[in-house]
Amino acid sequence: MSRPPVALTIAGSDPSGGAGIQADLKTFSALGAYGTAVITALTAQNTRGVTGVHVVPADFVAEQLQTLTADVRIDAVKIGMLATAEIADAVGDFLRAFAGDVVVLDPVMVATSGDRLLAPDAAAAVARLVPLASIITPNLHEAADLLGVPVATDLAAVRTQAEALLASGAKRVLLKGGHLANAGDGTARAVDVLAESVGAGVELTELTAPRIATRNTHGTGCTLSSAIAALRPQRGSWPDAVREAKQWLTAALAAADTLAVGGNGRDGDAGPGEGHGPVHHFHALWPTLG
Repeated sequence: MSRPPVALTIAGSDPSGGAGIQADLKTFSALGAYGTAVITALTAQNTRGVTGVHVVPADFVAEQLQTLTADVRIDAVKIGMLATAEIADAVGDFLRAFAGDVVVLDPVMVATSGDRLLAPDAAAAVARLVPLASIITPNLHEAADLLGVPVATDLAAVRTQAEALLASGAKRVLLKGGHLANAGDGTARAVDVLAESVGAGVELTELTAPRIATRNTHGTGCTLSSAIAALRPQRGSWPDAVREAKQWLTAALAAADTLAVGGNGRDGDAGPGEGHGPVHHFHALWPTLG
């Protein structure tokens, strides 16, 4: 492109800078995209947890979207925390009018711990966005929730559920298996499965990376989905963009311990109940400064 792609994140705010719109904007910048943001909720949180959420009214979320897109051309959209059914429906109205073909939906519904993050009506509204997205990036618990099936416990089940999500209406699926205990070969790998419809069939691509030994994993889901959104306008295909995004995230995880952000960073060797710091979004850039 002769100009940088403009990427929009629709998500909640994280004051600690590791997740939400802060992580998305850092990711966009690190990967050569100009970042814009529409905020759905304010949170009070740090690396140890969330203590409060202040939801933005749905009509004001819609006003942010309308005002932004009346002036700024958007090349890619990443959708994260939507908080309420009303906000999800407002975003759905926006997507139906949006002419772009890069829409990355991170269906923030269930934490990797299994804890539900949305009320049932809001989760159902987020599920209605799935056919409107170019690609969805659920974790294992979110995929199971969308399908109404048990959580996948092995790679064969991940493949099956990725195909099932396509059959249910998703255009593309990146089913994240980073928390899968059994990758099938006894090695410490993080395996994601990319599923795309090809003709009358389905093409599955396994994306593997070494499992990084770090507690500093806060915001990995936000970061991966925004990396895909930033890269897709700059790359020739979805597999190329997704593969590069995963490689970049793996490097950001490998460098995360150098940041020392939050209680985990101050204490060095973290114990039970201590924080999960952010990944290093600028790992490829900061060593070159100065």
